[in-house]
Amino acid sequence: MKNRSPIIKRYKGNPILTKDDIPYPVSTVHNAGAVKHNGRYIMLFRSHLKNGRSIIGMAESRDGFSFKAAQKPFLTPAKKGAFAEYEEYGVEDLRISPVEDYYLLTYSAYSRHGVRIGLARTEDFKKVERIGMITQPDCRNVVIFPQKFNDSFARLDRPHTGIAPWSIWISYSPDLIHWGKSRIVLKPMGYHWDEMKVGPGAPPIKTPKGWLNIYHGVFQTMAGAVYRLGAALLDIDDPSQVIGVSDEWILEPEDPWERSGYVPNVVFTCGAVPEPDGTVKIYWGGSDTVMCTGVAKMDDLVNLCLNSSRPPL
Repeated sequence: MKNRSPIIKRYKGNPILTKDDIPYPVSTVHNAGAVKHNGRYIMLFRSHLKNGRSIIGMAESRDGFSFKAAQKPFLTPAKKGAFAEYEEYGVEDLRISPVEDYYLLTYSAYSRHGVRIGLARTEDFKKVERIGMITQPDCRNVVIFPQKFNDSFARLDRPHTGIAPWSIWISYSPDLIHWGKSRIVLKPMGYHWDEMKVGPGAPPIKTPKGWLNIYHGVFQTMAGAVYRLGAALLDIDDPSQVIGVSDEWILEPEDPWERSGYVPNVVFTCGAVPEPDGTVKIYWGGSDTVMCTGVAKMDDLVNLCLNSSRPPL
């Protein structure tokens, strides 16, 4: 029996962005949020500086494959004000959610107090306004839905706990600052490709059959952890309800730059861009070292959730 074609077709020109493409000194380029703005693709990528701490850079593209980095970083840790204390160790893994006529940016802010999520907004990717720290430590991987539900914003997040495997939760807010009504949505499954932990990846994408959530799942091996990508489908009107979760991963480390690097055996997404032709461009970091992309058919991802599903909890 022949293997079926992969759900995500890797771009032959991967990696699409490396440290050698950046006009200022960095050691890595990875884990980028992505969106299409005014007909151009924007990536906001994480880079390690040579002191080991992270900043966010920006790159643009006309076709979603060939990117050119901006001359200066997009977001660096605040040096003064209320944010400085909570960003002193770096800003990481930014996601971009288009909401109305602006973009919400969520990022991991590291400090001696742990990791929290910072929220910012931009209209043009030139000016950035920080709004607030919207989680307590320790919480990572917050993605905001691009629409409201009953006048409330909604987000998926991944709080840390030592009691149960790290899981995906949903929370709601009337004003983007105060969040609550939290419920668990998706847990790791024992002796499964995502049994160690799961976390939201790209912001949810609206489809006719539900909200597509491309997430990461982690499996612990004798040689270390392996990060893969999976897909889940959430109810269109009540995203706390899971319609289906793909029993299979949709992407795993295969190429040399995904198998070897700063953190080996990692594919990690923070951004995906739906296209008018029914496809979606998915962007992922390879081994926390380079940026890659690939294309999938939206229907294939949705059908995988519907027809090859495992229990969410």
